[in-house]
Amino acid sequence: MIVIHPLAKVSKLADIEDSIRGTRIVIAAYASLDSFVKIKPAGGSGDLIIGERTVINSGCVLYTGNGIQIGNDVAIAANCTFAPVNHAYKDKSRRINQQGFLPSRGGIVIEDDVWIGANVVILDGAILRTGCVIGAGSLVRGEIPAYSIQAGNPLKRIGWRE
Repeated sequence: MIVIHPLAKVSKLADIEDSIRGTRIVIAAYASLDSFVKIKPAGGSGDLIIGERTVINSGCVLYTGNGIQIGNDVAIAANCTFAPVNHAYKDKSRRINQQGFLPSRGGIVIEDDVWIGANVVILDGAILRTGCVIGAGSLVRGEIPAYSIQAGNPLKRIGWRE
């Protein structure tokens, strides 16, 4: 089920796939999805909720997997990947694409007033607390403290918003 608020702006060049698993995709008022944003139900039955005034720039890919919750006033730069799902792979007697998925680590939660730089990858279990900033090209897993500024791979705190 896809629900797009009438005041949301979704580019005609964005690609939102509907799910046969009952996954909900909800885009709130004044949210904006740019050209070539891809939303793909994959590997779970989690919902994707995008909050008010959140902006998702061109080239971002969001796999619904175990769920993604994005708060209000979030800025997501170009070419970010949200992957709240992990393939099982340890059984070498079977191909990876035949092994299913690992148990959920809780999906992805992004609270309000977060800025995510270009080319960031966010993995299952990530929690980005209110007001944090993630530098371009970073890999995010685990919990990120509120109002912290983080960058890199591995991710390191490089400052605080004041």
